[in-house]
Amino acid sequence: MTVRGLGRVATLLVMLGAAASATMAMSSSASSGSSAHPAAGAVPSRGYDLFQLHCATCHGADGRGTHQGPSIVDAGAAAVDFQLSTGRMPLDAPTSAPVRKPPAFSKPDRDAITEYVASLGNGPPIPDVDTKHANVSNGQQLFSSNCAPCHSAAGSGGALGRGITAPSLMKATPVQVVEAMRTGPGPMPVFGPDTLTPAQANDIARYVEYLHDPTDAGGLSLGRIGPIPEGFVAWLVGLGALLLLCRWIGARE
Repeated sequence: MTVRGLGRVATLLVMLGAAASATMAMSSSASSGSSAHPAAGAVPSRGYDLFQLHCATCHGADGRGTHQGPSIVDAGAAAVDFQLSTGRMPLDAPTSAPVRKPPAFSKPDRDAITEYVASLGNGPPIPDVDTKHANVSNGQQLFSSNCAPCHSAAGSGGALGRGITAPSLMKATPVQVVEAMRTGPGPMPVFGPDTLTPAQANDIARYVEYLHDPTDAGGLSLGRIGPIPEGFVAWLVGLGALLLLCRWIGARE
């Protein structure tokens, strides 16, 4: 075989090798593309699947909302974790009011949905809450100024008018308390880090934690329903005692 023939054979072999490599790359790319959900990207498909099954009806397949629910593209992990961990989502019906109830998903499923929704845009992450080193006294002052007007001094919640009700905080975990501050669920305003620093948020969460089982140094707590109802009960008991005393004096005479 001549030198020119050998050169042609070598060129042909190189071309065949390049074609085979390209074919293998295309096959690998197609295989990987068929095994992952395009909308989920790098997020595990479990969160994408759960979202499409339980959330997309109201929030849209891409999370951008529908006429039945708002966009959650920039909701962030904190908002999703709060809504799912408190059982407020998913709703029984689009017109239902979100109320606290047992979570509909297990912890791993909630984490998967949260991770998927967080990947759709930019939003506040799940806060890192530390109540072990928090100041409960400072938390009480901050709570009284920022939270008690709606949730009551005892954290038991109450009606605000126009059909709006501030929920009780008796079952709220420290993480849920700070998540609510950072995301402002429902009519609640958002308290960002520029309004309440992470340390102040920790103090409030610690005080709410204290409210779950406070010390009643003054005696009977009366359910910690607030100063006005408790004052009414005191007047009622006092007047009742006076009437009984008057009756007893009259009977003796």
